[in-house]
Amino acid sequence: MIMKSSVPAVALIALVVSRVQAFVSVGVSGNTHVTITDHAVMAKIQEVCEAVAKSEGREFDPMGSSPEELLHACLGTATGEVSGAKFRTALNQIYMQNGFVDRDFMGSAPHHFNNEAFIEGRNLIIQGTAAIKANVRTDNLQSARETLGRVCHTLQDFYSHSNWVELGNKSPYANLIRPDLNIENIAGVAMPTCSDCISGACPNQLLPAILSGKFLTSGYMGLFSPNKPKGKCSHGGETDLSSKQNPRGGISKDERLSYNANLHNNAVNLASEATLELLEDIRGAIGNKDYLRLMGITRSAVLAFVIDTTGSMAKEIAEAKRVAFKIIDSKKGTQDEPSEYILVPFNDPVFGPLIRTTDPNEMKLEIAMLEAKGGGDLPEMCLSGLQLALTGAPSSSQIYVFTDAPPKDIYLENIITALIRSTKSTVSFFMTTYSRRRRALKAGPNFQAYYDMALASGGQAIQVSKSSISQATDIIVDTSTSALVTILQRSRDPGRVESFSFLLDESVSNTTIYITGSSLTFNLHSPTGVSQSNTVANGPLGTIQKVGNLQRIQLNETEMGLWHIDMTTSQSYTIKVIGQSAITFIYDFVEEFKGPHSGYAVIDGRPSAGSPAKLLLTLTGEKGPEALEVHEVALMEVSGVKVSNGTIEKMGGGDFLVTVKDVPEGEFVILLKGKDKTFSSLFQRQTTTLMSQSKVTVKAIADSSMLPGEEFKLNFTVTTNGSSGTYTIHARSDKNITVAHTPTLSLVSGGSAQGTVSLTPPADTVSGTDVTLTIEAEGPGGSDSNYAVLRLSVLSKVTDLTPPKCEIFDIQGTCYSSSCSSSNWELSVNITDNNGTGIESISIQQGSGNLTQKEVEDGVMGLYEASCCSTSVTLSAVDKVGNVGRCSYTMKSSAGSRLISMSLPLWASLLLYSFLRESFTL
Repeated sequence: MIMKSSVPAVALIALVVSRVQAFVSVGVSGNTHVTITDHAVMAKIQEVCEAVAKSEGREFDPMGSSPEELLHACLGTATGEVSGAKFRTALNQIYMQNGFVDRDFMGSAPHHFNNEAFIEGRNLIIQGTAAIKANVRTDNLQSARETLGRVCHTLQDFYSHSNWVELGNKSPYANLIRPDLNIENIAGVAMPTCSDCISGACPNQLLPAILSGKFLTSGYMGLFSPNKPKGKCSHGGETDLSSKQNPRGGISKDERLSYNANLHNNAVNLASEATLELLEDIRGAIGNKDYLRLMGITRSAVLAFVIDTTGSMAKEIAEAKRVAFKIIDSKKGTQDEPSEYILVPFNDPVFGPLIRTTDPNEMKLEIAMLEAKGGGDLPEMCLSGLQLALTGAPSSSQIYVFTDAPPKDIYLENIITALIRSTKSTVSFFMTTYSRRRRALKAGPNFQAYYDMALASGGQAIQVSKSSISQATDIIVDTSTSALVTILQRSRDPGRVESFSFLLDESVSNTTIYITGSSLTFNLHSPTGVSQSNTVANGPLGTIQKVGNLQRIQLNETEMGLWHIDMTTSQSYTIKVIGQSAITFIYDFVEEFKGPHSGYAVIDGRPSAGSPAKLLLTLTGEKGPEALEVHEVALMEVSGVKVSNGTIEKMGGGDFLVTVKDVPEGEFVILLKGKDKTFSSLFQRQTTTLMSQSKVTVKAIADSSMLPGEEFKLNFTVTTNGSSGTYTIHARSDKNITVAHTPTLSLVSGGSAQGTVSLTPPADTVSGTDVTLTIEAEGPGGSDSNYAVLRLSVLSKVTDLTPPKCEIFDIQGTCYSSSCSSSNWELSVNITDNNGTGIESISIQQGSGNLTQKEVEDGVMGLYEASCCSTSVTLSAVDKVGNVGRCSYTMKSSAGSRLISMSLPLWASLLLYSFLRESFTL
């Protein structure tokens, strides 16, 4: 349920308490960690959306309580379909990492505030929060989300695992998220903390001395040993071996039980409030609009180009410019306007840099500066440029590659395939040929790699002459759009006589069919029996455009019902049917893990062969998942005919756990069929990224950030149920960072081995830089492989722990409730950051007035002016490392002029006010 921003936090907390039963992990019904995080995240999003709408002078009125309806209201009234897929994906990146803490750091006391590890746990929160702010400043939003999920878990565990609640505290412990404050009054190492509880179910076994002295303690968790310090509390529960040692029992409030219901409820309340405070601190540091981007509140389209800039590419570069400018200019102000623009040039031997911006005019300038120069007829560094795009673009992006040569860096092919699967992005290649280049293409054995990668991602591999390139780029306009969905995608090599069916529903618009291949014949049939062959360019069903190896069929209208394409050719081909619709789904393959808090975690790589495949699926639609039904989920061979149906378990909130026992042996996609209850319309959707199972698994965990100029090491484990022998290891990053790793591992079937990767970021690496590390293990003979993809942050040591000081020194104006629009008020502030890193920005966090500011010798003076119709303001002052200082004030209606002096003598305030009026004259 989405909370209106007018609902007080206490009401939100009450709702959380009423719906949850235990601090458990993701994928389990009634999961408190995820529920607490979700409710806090959604409440803060609603608050920020409302503040942004108010500052822009527009209404904010969600039509319902679903995340999709909140997204629609937050984005405003721009025309076009609004898809909740990227929003849900962003939220899941937070929630899944929250659950990972219970799997990856099960035995780590600091991650759970067990064993009185308060200082270490707080350091995880402080360092994580600093990394989030730095990641956002460098536009690495996925890394920021993943870190946020982990930090929220640790913060919430403080209230469940410590005695903060038992000590009678009614508010969150601010010192946990304030780097300038320390943890106070921790119980000494030799100080007994608990009495013995024979039954293991005592409501409060803390010693009187601990309660009266307000000493902070937490339970000891014995996962592998019953030993604990003498007299110390245990965590408690069946998995805690120490809970059977005197003093027996435990003080964990993870679950609501008969003897601790009030303590559990209070722990949930405080954990929820603390999560809101953490989110507010991050919001203050990055500003409202970047906060919404962090949470996935953006238009869904992304325009990402990877362009060969060698001397023969002049026509392609000119066409890329034309298409980019057309999209930017024609889609401005609509939901189809890209929310982000990405450009990666490549040549030989150089490639990059990745250029990323949310400003369309900046993108225009960057792409206008591209020139065709250098290089020759040899292969180019195409895959290196594509690697940058895959790691720099948001997940599920559409990426367009322009080149006229095969890749020189073919050794990256497996890494690129791993990144495609990890990011679920779609890559389309525009390959042009002429004279000498055509000979090079035909001679190059690696040109096939582009076709393979396009198929693996669900994209197109379009080969045209340079003179025809402009006719092929309509596909970019088609696919760089909002609410893009795939209805059908199949591949055949060789081709055969076959009929493909696909279902179009009421919500689908702008349906387009792509068929790639040579010498193809087909017939298209509508649900009402109308037909059109490939020889009819403009027929009753649509317009067919042929260019190179691509045939593009734009349907005249989207007729509801079952359509058919009859293929009658022996040549290889691919078919893809796309449209625009708010109804779609996102998914992750998951595995179950055990421990104190069992659950499901996302598989980082290909799912394991020899066992059922499990996936967590999230359904999204215009009115939210409650308006939709799931009838069927299946794994379908994209190049074959096998369809393996799964069993569906509803988890709530649009989430479903699907188990498929008979997994196809080859590559497959996910097919979903369901019903839109709003229109009583049946629908089908399909994923585009090809997936397959593997008998190899690669596991790697990074538990900290990297430091510029210092070596960073992490361990990884490779396990196989396949062939015994020597496994080759490849580890590569997407940045200019030295990477060293274990080159090979010897494994026996059913066994595992451990290796090491070390990275050394350059000393001048910008704090907040995101590094994507891909570790691949390839079996003997290359018959099987798997991978792990990790996002690592480079974070400089933070020595400035004190936030800027924001002081209100003057308020002027008279506001009358009867006529607010005819009067104004003003607030003057003085902002300093003495002995700090300096003030980075000052912004209006809440309020619809205007802020002007002027630098002075010891800081910044600001003047806020607003109509009396907007009487509340919060100003945020952020220093260069993300510490936040705030000034908040609410002007009372029907009050006379008021002058206050908060830190200055009256004469000084008057003098400053006079100076401000002169300085801020516009």
